[in-house]
Amino acid sequence: MKIILMDDVPSLGRRGDVRDVSDGYARNFLLPQKLALHATPANLKNLEQIKARQDSRAAKQRSDAQEQAQAIEALHFSQRRQASDEGRLFGSVGRADLVAFLAQHGVEVERRRIGLDEPIKSLGEFTVPVRLHADVTAQLKVSVSRE
Repeated sequence: MKIILMDDVPSLGRRGDVRDVSDGYARNFLLPQKLALHATPANLKNLEQIKARQDSRAAKQRSDAQEQAQAIEALHFSQRRQASDEGRLFGSVGRADLVAFLAQHGVEVERRRIGLDEPIKSLGEFTVPVRLHADVTAQLKVSVSRE
């Protein structure tokens, strides 16, 4: 089945490419996820308009992500927690804490977008990446001190 990709699909192609894929892959995955359109003569004729619409939508999403990144980088998450003499926390600072902090300051971010591999379990200063868009990543400053 011939399709037109509406978004970048790993190992298949980039947005706007016309590809030939198996019928099942197109019907069961690409079309329901709105990652592709049927390559009908009408859609092929309107391919440039479709690309222009997608490009404008992608540019708007990227600019929104850059605005959010500036807001996040202006913030500083500071928390006082109980800790042992060696500097280990009784508990931890995790993604949920960071999401709640960002929400209090008017920045809505999904938990999975915060690049914290493991919860913070020690005292100190940390920089946590927040992936807002494929091209935009903000750095949130986190400091944990003794209570």
